[in-house]
Amino acid sequence: MALAESIEYDKIEVVGLYKHVQVRKATVIKKDGVQIARNFERYVLNAGTLDSSDNIVDTDLSAEPAEVSSICNAVWTTDVKAAWKAKLIADKPDK
Repeated sequence: MALAESIEYDKIEVVGLYKHVQVRKATVIKKDGVQIARNFERYVLNAGTLDSSDNIVDTDLSAEPAEVSSICNAVWTTDVKAAWKAKLIADKPDK
């Protein structure tokens, strides 16, 4: 009886004006080559965050699989990042 676990990124979607990237990660368990379990985790990536000087800090994609990183780098253009930065600044609470 051999158990094996693998990770699959089986759904990657780009949504909205600011090109958020939604990722579904599946953990698959197989026994003797036959799937016995599949669990999902979902998360969303955005183009970045603001630092204390209102500069955009790019999202760190180093832990993401190559396919996810490639999609993020393709859709997060300079214009998208500028629009996202403007939204983050506009949404900041008053001090």
